[in-house]
Amino acid sequence: MKIAFATTDGTHVDEHFGRAGMFAVYDLTTEGSRLVEMRKFSEGQDTTVTSTKNQGQAHDDAVQSKVDRLADCRIVCLTEIGGPSAARLVKKGIMPLKVKETVLIAEELAKLQETVKHNPPPWLRKALKKDSDE
Repeated sequence: MKIAFATTDGTHVDEHFGRAGMFAVYDLTTEGSRLVEMRKFSEGQDTTVTSTKNQGQAHDDAVQSKVDRLADCRIVCLTEIGGPSAARLVKKGIMPLKVKETVLIAEELAKLQETVKHNPPPWLRKALKKDSDE
């Protein structure tokens, strides 16, 4: 199962969905995890999204483009996300997962792996099943 982490440095979950210029994409299994790629949207902040805020369709298109480029992920882990962006992710079958404060990606991966192994909630069981069926 692929998980994307909104990050500024490739090590921490420390960015808002819309501002994130980079996502660390990992493949997570019950046995472990591995970095698949650093998916870059821009150098630094994603100004395609941030500069179009309050510009209607231009902003909607920028957000949708980001969602579409993350469509192979089952979870996107981030610090903040707006309601409309979260709804777009969920519509694509991607669960937005907010962290309360900046955290190491490795720590979040370890927590998710334990959850996957022992007692995944229904939405996570569904995502795991979908991945195993593909």
